[in-house]
Amino acid sequence: MAALRVAQEAVEMSGWTAAELEETALIIGTSRGNAAGWLGPWPGRRPFKLMAASNTIHSEPATAISIEMGILGPNHVVASGCSAGLDALGLGKMLLDSAQAKRVLVVAVDLPLVPILLKNYADSGLLTASEELDPYGFHADGFIPGEGAAAIALCSEQPGKATLDHFSNNSDGADPVGVPRDGGRTHLLLEHAVREFGTPAAICPHATGTAVQAMAERTIFQKSFPDDGPSLHLLKPFIGHTIGASGLLESAILLRFLNDSMLPPNLPGTSMMGKFTAPITPVACAGPVFKLAHGMGGHNALAVFHTRS
Repeated sequence: MAALRVAQEAVEMSGWTAAELEETALIIGTSRGNAAGWLGPWPGRRPFKLMAASNTIHSEPATAISIEMGILGPNHVVASGCSAGLDALGLGKMLLDSAQAKRVLVVAVDLPLVPILLKNYADSGLLTASEELDPYGFHADGFIPGEGAAAIALCSEQPGKATLDHFSNNSDGADPVGVPRDGGRTHLLLEHAVREFGTPAAICPHATGTAVQAMAERTIFQKSFPDDGPSLHLLKPFIGHTIGASGLLESAILLRFLNDSMLPPNLPGTSMMGKFTAPITPVACAGPVFKLAHGMGGHNALAVFHTRS
């Protein structure tokens, strides 16, 4: 199981002991849980009848990780569509900030590459016909789906150079599959974060590649940053859109670069908007970095990372 594998790797890297794991909180972010597994059975799937019910529910990855790793603290599953991974990270921070946990293992997973789910995305007009993803390009018409899993081990001490300083979210009450063309209420999240942390050095946007998302993000950034143009770092052209895993997977990539006081590059040829830049090589980072995620129906999430000097 992808979720279990990345969870084990994150705990191994964190050095948490078995005794510490007993009091650790576990948060899972996913759009559909195990849906792909029973819509299109995977090799190595647990086919016996005892698991017939658990194999079909969202909470099964959390249950499996809890059992296999002895994680006995608070346990939650977040299923807010494409924002689930970033929302799971935000919920983990809330547990730390409220002292409900000293350690939180945040895991996100989505494995949507089965025929019926791909047909659902295609029927909704969300998939691109292109073999290359250019989210802000003139011909942006959809996303390239991908599978992925990621895990981040959070603790109250936040060791390392990169820190998670802030999380917030809100909703637009938009149509079932899109975001408002005018950007909706995301600019309120950004403007609040700017007041608290200053203008970001960089933004990692959701940038799926759909035409509506491209239009909305242009409006959001031009409204929120009329004078300054932070650099934009688009990660889906490299990894595809991993749906509910994307927010956490992209955060893990960002954090790896931020621990070296750097920002990830963009894929060469990535289109950009107005005054905003898209560096194609890793660049030094000085200041806060904003990570955005959006879920279907107009759900918006923002995390703020920072690099210690």
